[in-house]
This record gives sequence, structure tokens and C-alpha cells, in this order.
Amino acid sequence: MTLQQLRYIIQIAQTGSFHTAAQTFFITQPSLSKAVAELEKEMGILIFHRTNRGVTLSEEGTKFLSYARQVIEQAELLEQQYKQNTPVRRVFAISAQHYAFVVNAFVTLIQEYGQAQYEFSLRESRTFDIIEDVRTRRSELGILYMSHFNCEVIKRILRENNLRFVSLFTAQPHVFVSSKNPLVKKEWVTLEDLADYPRLTYEQGINNSFYFSEELHSVEFSPKSIVVSDRATLFNLLIGIDGYTISSGILSKDLNGTDIVSIPLKSEETMDIGYVYNEGSQLSPLGERYITLLREYVASYYMI
Repeated sequence: MTLQQLRYIIQIAQTGSFHTAAQTFFITQPSLSKAVAELEKEMGILIFHRTNRGVTLSEEGTKFLSYARQVIEQAELLEQQYKQNTPVRRVFAISAQHYAFVVNAFVTLIQEYGQAQYEFSLRESRTFDIIEDVRTRRSELGILYMSHFNCEVIKRILRENNLRFVSLFTAQPHVFVSSKNPLVKKEWVTLEDLADYPRLTYEQGINNSFYFSEELHSVEFSPKSIVVSDRATLFNLLIGIDGYTISSGILSKDLNGTDIVSIPLKSEETMDIGYVYNEGSQLSPLGERYITLLREYVASYYMI
């Protein structure tokens, strides 16, 4: 087993293609296939399932990939520290549902770190993909919510993948609307009040399920429904077409300005927002600090 073989495995898993991975390393596809086959034979496992539509990780391959990432990251740290005599490049990655407070805490973490070199990743992603990122150790942390509606399903998936959920805070449901929306005159709104307005939700891909929805009351019918994939588009539509979305109620004026406001939604549901991590792993110092910053930001928001 060589470090280069591990790099091949990581790149193939990321691209889902032997051809694309081979191009990345400027080698032929047969050479890449041979290197992977030799590694699979040496380890005594099948790492990839190969089909006409591409490649996917086997169950054993998923576990192997998590170890491969750790080995490569440690090797890069060693090279930077001793071979190149440069500051260590710190790697930290999180995957999260679309929350402004996640970004605020991330910004503060980078400002505190203040080093010349680092590699941080923040992925605003789909619920299923967040869990997958943490399971495969692509991300150290995942930020998502649970409610009475989805908690049994989400807990089962986490348990099956040796992941643990830790609650950060409980949020009462709110709706985000344009500051010019007529609903801003209300102290709180009901689902009936929202019926005439377009509902905006985040797309969940091929693993779409009501249980993976980022929004509460996802099973409620809405005559006007728009699905988007990113937060900027959703916020533009909130303003442009007087739409609404259901969320935690925490907004960031620094990031989002004052064109969007939050109104309490009358509902029996709550959002238990927390972080997910691998149960058998200890959080890194950066991970611990990020969680602290999240708690501090949320606490300061509710004190305003």
C-alpha cells in the first residue's frame, strides 16, 4: 500500500469516475485501474462497485476511505512541517443545513485562527449528504435539526452509522419573509396565513424525503411551492416574489442585511438544532472551538 494509491482512492470517490480521476493525476485510466485493483487485492476487500453509470463505494470501501483520508492528511502535515519547513496547514471541515449562525461562527473561527496557511471547508448541503459527509469523515461536524416529526428516522440513521447528535439549542419555528411583506404587521402567523404566499424549500436531491426536509410542516400542502438549492437564491425569492420559508428565526444582519425579517409561526413543533459527529472520534481543538462559538453566537442573539 502506498500513499499514492490512497490518493487515487480519495479522488475516485470524490469524482465518482476512474476516467476523471486519471485525468487529475495525468495518468491513463488502465494504470489507475491497475493500481486500485492491486490495492484491493492487497487489502482483501472490494473498495468500489463499478457500473456503466460510474463507480460507488462499497460498504468496506466507505470505511477504508475514512482511514485513507486520515492517513493522507497526516502525511501532508508531516511534509509541511519537516520537508518544506513551512507552517502546518490546518484542515477543518463542516457540513450544515442552511443557517446564518453557522456561517457567523465559521467567520469568527477563521478570524481567530489568523494563520498564513489553512484549509477550511463549509458546505451548506442536503440533510442526507450532511450525514454522509460526517460518516465518511469528509467533514468533522454536521449541523442539522430534529423535530418530533423527523427525530425517530434521523436518530435511527445516525445510530446505524455510529454517529452522535448533540443538541445546541431549541428554536421555536419562525417564517422568513421580505420586510415589505404584509405579514410583517402580525405578531405571529399561522399556516393558514401563509396559504396565499409561495413556499420556498431547500432541494434534497435523489434522497428526498419529508423526514430530510429542512423545513417544519413539510407534509402540509402548499398551492405555490418553489424548491431551491442555495440560501442566496432563496433569500432573493423571498424578496422578489413575497415568498416565505420556515426556519429557526435566527437572522444575521451582517450577512443578510435588513430586507428579510423573521416572524414567529404558531406551531406545536420545535427545532432541536445540534451537531453530529463520529461517536468513536474525539473532536479536534478547532471542532471544540467552533461548537463554543456556535453556542456563544446563538446565546448573544437571544439576548439582543
